[in-house]
Amino acid sequence: MASKTATKDIITLRGSTAIVSEFFGYTANSILYNRGVYPAESFGRVKKYGLPLLLSEDEGVKTFIANLNTQLSEWLEAGKLQRIVLVIMSKATNEVLERWNFSIETDKEVVETGVLREKSDKEIMREIQAIMRQIASSITYLPCLDEPCIFDVLAYTDMDVAVPFTWTESDPKLIANPQMVKLHSFDTKIHKVDTLVSYKNDDEWDEK
Repeated sequence: MASKTATKDIITLRGSTAIVSEFFGYTANSILYNRGVYPAESFGRVKKYGLPLLLSEDEGVKTFIANLNTQLSEWLEAGKLQRIVLVIMSKATNEVLERWNFSIETDKEVVETGVLREKSDKEIMREIQAIMRQIASSITYLPCLDEPCIFDVLAYTDMDVAVPFTWTESDPKLIANPQMVKLHSFDTKIHKVDTLVSYKNDDEWDEK
């Protein structure tokens, strides 16, 4: 007699941390590519989350993102990370043009007790796919960045977290009267990530 085997996708704190920190690495690359912060020819194509994505081949960017992921993993696993913001600024003036905001909610019970959660890997991947597709289509709803730009990453942590020596305390690099677009979110059942992009609004009409 045939039998049916059922499996559950168990999510651990460490597993969720790996998913979220890896997501930030691919997301940062996708934003830098789609917003033209670095030349298109400096990116190589890879497949991730069932999608063709671009990764920077610039050694400085690769090192920056690798170090970022290591630090984010430490904060995520400790339940101390509240938000990550990727900021795009004018290279000439340091004016903030865009803020890609990723707010993080952490299941504190998991951090404190190590209890496990359940969620399908495929479901998590579908949620991440939706965010990646929105970033890829960002050129259709965000103003053109028609000047050389640079980027930085801000981390919002709990107050009791010591600032690593490789990081410095920063102002929030806000945009005055920004336009905002809310993107999709994804949830591992341990970490929930909400995504929002805010940008400088140049559509100011002269009243005559």
